[in-house]
Amino acid sequence: MENYINVDKNMIVTDTIGEREVTWYDVKQAPFSLHGFYEPLTEPFFRRLPADVAAATSEGVDKLSRESVGGRVRFATNSPFIAIRAHFLAVGRSSHLTLISSSGFDLYIDGEFGSRLVREFRMPYDMTDSYQGLLEIKGGAMRSYTVNFPVHAVVDKLEIGLMPGAQLEAPRPYRDVEPVIFYGSSIVHGTGAVRPGGTYPAVVSRELNIDYRNLGFSGKALGEKAIMQWMRELPMSVFVCDYDHNAPNPEHLQQTHFPFYELFREKRPDTPYIMISRPNYWTCPNIQEEILQRRDIVMTSYLKARALGDKNVYFIDGMSFFTGPHSYECLLDGVHPNDLGYVRMADSIGTLIRHILEMAAEKAAK
Repeated sequence: MENYINVDKNMIVTDTIGEREVTWYDVKQAPFSLHGFYEPLTEPFFRRLPADVAAATSEGVDKLSRESVGGRVRFATNSPFIAIRAHFLAVGRSSHLTLISSSGFDLYIDGEFGSRLVREFRMPYDMTDSYQGLLEIKGGAMRSYTVNFPVHAVVDKLEIGLMPGAQLEAPRPYRDVEPVIFYGSSIVHGTGAVRPGGTYPAVVSRELNIDYRNLGFSGKALGEKAIMQWMRELPMSVFVCDYDHNAPNPEHLQQTHFPFYELFREKRPDTPYIMISRPNYWTCPNIQEEILQRRDIVMTSYLKARALGDKNVYFIDGMSFFTGPHSYECLLDGVHPNDLGYVRMADSIGTLIRHILEMAAEKAAK
């Protein structure tokens, strides 16, 4: 079989560091700021849940909680380049995932007018457990950066490389609100995003300059009691519940959805709670009746909560995300959103979160 990888030089991944002199820093050391992980300074790898909670939830969540999606390291520097050196315990490979999503990192500049992508750190195609890369930054001005961790990989070590003698400082801060917690299926997890920064929680975070935790578990978010008992204790400004897609059938969703909300309310009577129904009605014609049934279950949970006097519960209809002439272009495989689909979801969900946070700020100012 002919090898077409070498035809286009842009497809060839070379060592971008070469003989350059680089000073390496462990991201677990100050002034780096780590986000989206459980105890990243003391755990042996970058995990999203404590081991006991993950094991008590399910075998699948125990495994997937080790994946680093939603993790970020933030810092500020005037180095004319940013390099990374990463080591993995596992890399999730699949025919419908890009390597940049499953095991890559991407770099954003965070400024006064929002965040903008620099580029991804690209790994060799045959990468197994480690790689390094370097991105040039024009100008050498003092800037704040965010590096997003991979969607489907277990990372045990990450180092940031800078020009020797470059300044290294604490990053531009997030908005002064507690993190938003996103819980749900592979759609929350980010399966289908081209890059780690393309998941809808990540897009919402950049749009609003807010911290967040991605607690998506591909195929394994089932509304379990064990994980809710832990999540409800986390610092948070908003909780987003988006696991409709993982419920194995409407009966399971019916049995768990409202009790999951009630368990949250036992400890957090006033925290805004957003319920979302699955988004792929239009691209799944064979199960549209079931999708409508699931939508009604989620909506019924919302209406029941409202009838009980809860003014801090919200509902987003997943059927509203992918409409218009390009609705079929929003999904990778008819199920998982692609980058266009994730941006559309982020626009809708982010608009509601912005409204919630604005109302909270106005109330606090009175």
